[in-house]
Amino acid sequence: MSQENQNPKRKVVVVGAGNVGAVFCYALAQSGLADEIVLVDANSDLAKGQAMDLSHGQPFLPAVAIRAGGVADYADASVIVITAGAAQKPGETRLQLLQKNAAIMSSIVGDIVAQQSAGVILVVSNPVDVLTHVALKRSGWGRGRVIGSGTVLDSARFRYLLSEHCGVDVHNVHAYILGEHGDSEFAAWSMTHIAGMPMEVYCPICGHCADWAAEKRRVEQAVRESAYHIIGYKGSTFFGVGMALVRIVGAILRGENSVLTVSTLLDGEFGLHDVCLSVPSVVSRSGVSRIVESQLSEQEMFALNASAGVLKQALAQLA
Repeated sequence: MSQENQNPKRKVVVVGAGNVGAVFCYALAQSGLADEIVLVDANSDLAKGQAMDLSHGQPFLPAVAIRAGGVADYADASVIVITAGAAQKPGETRLQLLQKNAAIMSSIVGDIVAQQSAGVILVVSNPVDVLTHVALKRSGWGRGRVIGSGTVLDSARFRYLLSEHCGVDVHNVHAYILGEHGDSEFAAWSMTHIAGMPMEVYCPICGHCADWAAEKRRVEQAVRESAYHIIGYKGSTFFGVGMALVRIVGAILRGENSVLTVSTLLDGEFGLHDVCLSVPSVVSRSGVSRIVESQLSEQEMFALNASAGVLKQALAQLA
């Protein structure tokens, strides 16, 4: 799907030094995955302050260089993680915010392309699926090299809630949230397994609930509303997404061929065209190398098409 990223240096550039960008850098620095972490922000003082603060912890970290930088750093980056975006202002409509963030994304990607970067772009800014599409079209690159964080965090939330419900270690729960990273996302129950057993088989012998159908609805709703609850409690989400980004970036830097639900452009897969959303995808050094066309149920295919419809409507507003 794209050319292999041959850059031997594990350099990660993070565009946007706010909460999400800073927490991601903090988690990435502790992981030992990157050789160099560079923060870039329109507010250069913020980028310098975050980099300095992180650098002072280097005696406690694996060997990693951390600094503030600029557009020239895109040239030799392995991965460029874009978290930058404008916050909604009082009286501003969702469409106005979308148009503003699309313009910001287009400008950032224009700078990346101008530096002839050979890296992978990972879009985190919301609405992530729409902005991943904007970034891909602006770059002119192969679709695998421009991906979004998608529902990787949503899928982690799903696995956590199922592990809590079933009393099983979260690492033994395999489950995916697909579609839009937003209100139209859905749980792919047909792909949910514990101990190699489909959830529909495991749950009746689990003994943890009397009404599995009702519990399924509760869990799926809890996943969909998680971010709203966190925002209501503390204003924004950043720890969970920071850790999810380390997982994605690690798959790229180490060429893991990991199956993750990143947002990627569909070109006929699942019968969908010209829309970025989350489906199981193989993530390696070049970004998404392959999309796994899982056998979804009829109801899940309906939900995937509905989610694609929501995103295409949003894209149409930008035209």
